[in-house]
Amino acid sequence: MTEFIILAVILIAVLWFFNREKIKQRFFPEKEKNFTIDDKFNSDKREREKEIDRLLSKMGKNGINDLSAKDRKRLDELSKK
Repeated sequence: MTEFIILAVILIAVLWFFNREKIKQRFFPEKEKNFTIDDKFNSDKREREKEIDRLLSKMGKNGINDLSAKDRKRLDELSKK
């Protein structure tokens, strides 16, 4: 019986060791580190660019007809910024 407990403890320790980064990110997520106004602006700009890229890739080969009305409106809003 004690062999199973020891084996279970070792197994838990090994699993924890190989998954420690996932566990760390899940329970202790990194906080936003925008120290200056420029950092915040650049961070927001990158997020807008990612969303625009996502919408443009969604359009694909068939053009703007692939986008829903909501996506078209969002793309229009982002392009005006």
